[in-house]
Amino acid sequence: MSETRKIAAILVSDVVGYSRLAGADEDRILARLRALRSDLIDPTIAVHHGRVVKRTGDGALVEFRSVVDAVRCAIEVQNGMVERNAGLPPDRRIDFRIGIHLGDVVEERDGDLMGDGVNIAARLEGICEPGSICLSEQAYWQVKARLDLAIHDRGAVQLKNIADPVRVYSLQVGVPAQAKSAAPAEAAAPGKPSPQLALPDKPSIAVLAFQNMSGDPEQEYFADGITEDVITDLSKVSGLLVIARNSSFAYKGKAVDVRQVARELGVRSVLEGSIRRAGNRVRITAQLIDAETGGHLWADRFDRELSDVFAVQDEVTRRIVDALMIKLSPSEAAMLGAVKTTSSKAHDFFLLGREALWGTIRNRDVFEHSTDLFAQAIAQDSSYGEPYAGLAMAEVLNWQFHWTDGWSESLERAERHVDLALQKSPQVAFVHYVASVFYLWKKDLDRSAAEADAALNLNPNYAQAHNSRGIVNIYGGQPLAAIPHIEQAIRLDPALKQLYIHFLGSAYLVAGKFEAASALFRERIQLAPKTDLSRAFLAVALGHLDEAEEAGRVWRELMEINPKYSFAEHVGRLPFRDQADVDHLSEGLSKVGLPV
Repeated sequence: MSETRKIAAILVSDVVGYSRLAGADEDRILARLRALRSDLIDPTIAVHHGRVVKRTGDGALVEFRSVVDAVRCAIEVQNGMVERNAGLPPDRRIDFRIGIHLGDVVEERDGDLMGDGVNIAARLEGICEPGSICLSEQAYWQVKARLDLAIHDRGAVQLKNIADPVRVYSLQVGVPAQAKSAAPAEAAAPGKPSPQLALPDKPSIAVLAFQNMSGDPEQEYFADGITEDVITDLSKVSGLLVIARNSSFAYKGKAVDVRQVARELGVRSVLEGSIRRAGNRVRITAQLIDAETGGHLWADRFDRELSDVFAVQDEVTRRIVDALMIKLSPSEAAMLGAVKTTSSKAHDFFLLGREALWGTIRNRDVFEHSTDLFAQAIAQDSSYGEPYAGLAMAEVLNWQFHWTDGWSESLERAERHVDLALQKSPQVAFVHYVASVFYLWKKDLDRSAAEADAALNLNPNYAQAHNSRGIVNIYGGQPLAAIPHIEQAIRLDPALKQLYIHFLGSAYLVAGKFEAASALFRERIQLAPKTDLSRAFLAVALGHLDEAEEAGRVWRELMEINPKYSFAEHVGRLPFRDQADVDHLSEGLSKVGLPV
């Protein structure tokens, strides 16, 4: 056969007023278009898995594997054009119109596409406002719950040479969603999730910290640990979006409205519960709440021996999955039933160690206390891999912060712990995440990427592993590929946005998108006012934008916060694969006379 039919996501783009622009200065407009294709358009299409079917001089026809990819690509291109057009007179601006449709197309033997699917996308492009994106109803329904977009419903529109009216939705793009700089009065407080996140198109849940009903404050770690284990188990289910522990625990100890929590975290359901531990007995109560109605989807109470606590966690997870009507794959079902350790004492020590190491205070005392607890967990069960991973993470932090006199040997000790953790618990995402962090600082970026991928295969909702994968892409020379991972980390863990947004800014910075990078670093400074690292990178971005006065002001702020700061020392620690990326960062400071 010479042709095949299929359903495809089609994007058609065109330059607004191309004939007028070319008439004024054809050589210049063609040069700018070639530069845009090589610097912005083609790399963005590649990152979002698009295929350029054909170009039409001032436009293009592109096929994508999903509408979500097509819309994300369109947004990034339009945002890029906002940056590039800033400050230009109207007669020199290049604006695109973009139409996107999901429909039936005919693919010729040479790869060309034809049919109504292409025609509708082309007609949608033709009715777009400059700088806008128009979606057909078919495309809109694929993205309405997946992307946090402000979309205008234009109603049914009769498109030229299309028999039936098509309902059209338009999206006016400004700057990248993560790059919008809130006014100081509107900036979210550190640790508080951003409001009104869009709902995903699949079941979603936030697990609030279980209340400690034991009457003993020292049992708080146990209630928190069980909650975190339930979150981790639910996170293994690919058909479920699960908010990370940091963000759901932001509501701990507060009187909360479950429906408000769900709106702020962008989920459809919330799990809350309590734990009472007395002697060798434990009682766990849990209730799953539909955030829209406030009604109960499921509730139960479990009274068990402490030695059965792992079975209770497994049962709670499976009951939630059933209540949300999620079908598990065989591998997911097997992972949910996997036993980490049969020793409740070993688990206890691990929870205590993890609680200490992941706390807000990090110093030598915390390092020594947490490593002692992990060692006691191993003494109770030497086949338990997670405490070894805990030891490895502690040593990596010691190497970074120089807590002990022997910090310079910490990576060697961490490597031994990582190897043991991977041998003993190869099916635990936490172990692979720690391995990814370790290999990043060992500057083995390929191994770091592989470990982050392994963690995400086991736990697709693992926000920190998404961030780790993004960081590897930044340092490995693929900064645009880092952006979706880091944005997903923010979606899963909005309370840690102040951390993740620094790396999102770093991705745009290394990619040479200095306007977007500077906006993100400004937002990070609002969220974390004492940051020196984000100020340094903001100064780099401002240097590349030739904003010398502002760069100098930011640098003075940085030196007030950290008088001993050295850019060369800071960047020298970072595991960049290509020295050219480091040199390009330094160039931003040199351009405005700041110390490198």
